[in-house]
Amino acid sequence: MGGVLLRDKINGPDNLRKLLESKDILVCPGAYDALSARLIEAMGFECVYMTGFGTAASMLGYPDVGLITMSEMVDNVKRIARVISVPLIADADTGYGNPINIIRTIREYEDAGASGLHIEDQTFPKKCGHLTGKELIPLEEMVEKIRAGRDAKRNPNFLLIARTDAIAVEGIDSALERAKEYYKAGADMLFVEAPENVEQIERIAKELRGIPLLYNWAGKGTRSPLIDLKTLRELGYKLVIVPVVTLFTSFFTFYN
Repeated sequence: MGGVLLRDKINGPDNLRKLLESKDILVCPGAYDALSARLIEAMGFECVYMTGFGTAASMLGYPDVGLITMSEMVDNVKRIARVISVPLIADADTGYGNPINIIRTIREYEDAGASGLHIEDQTFPKKCGHLTGKELIPLEEMVEKIRAGRDAKRNPNFLLIARTDAIAVEGIDSALERAKEYYKAGADMLFVEAPENVEQIERIAKELRGIPLLYNWAGKGTRSPLIDLKTLRELGYKLVIVPVVTLFTSFFTFYN
């Protein structure tokens, strides 16, 4: 029992960078609390993703529609990071405000033990990326938020992931334009949310070739098609999150 409390804490951001550099593709299952995170590590995965959807559902019993606060998310980061020895990447929604707020968000997540986070270009309150009715902030506003996040990092290896939800709102062309500008602004990795077919998944990889890419393996019943890991690896995606795998497994086990 004492081993859990006394386990050494790795330098998460540095270790995450090494993993991304050494592997063709890195898979991060989603955790919604400390126990699910420990199970992910025990299964042999080298990275954990803290899901915003799962955190809102398990902590508040609410859907992922912008009701959870930064403080509540940071508290969950702390609880998870405290009990695992692998890097933790966390959902940071819209960053919880303007560029000034982004500075605090980056610092709070870093101090809590995250190795990286993603912020998105939705208006606040946001919605789950696979729901309808999303709205976007102007491109220039998101660029300023990314610049602020880049400059706020204490550890340069802390992974700043820029997510765009533009496919569902403005179309794939706009999503790619936004993604390119976010990378120029200082994002370390790009996350083009909710591609609607395999052709869009392939186009994202082709037009953003050479830039580290995240794919959200959201599963059945979402806006995105099912696609195998081998194909994602061949296309050049670097990081795959599986956000609700532990939450839904737990839920349906109880429900059935």
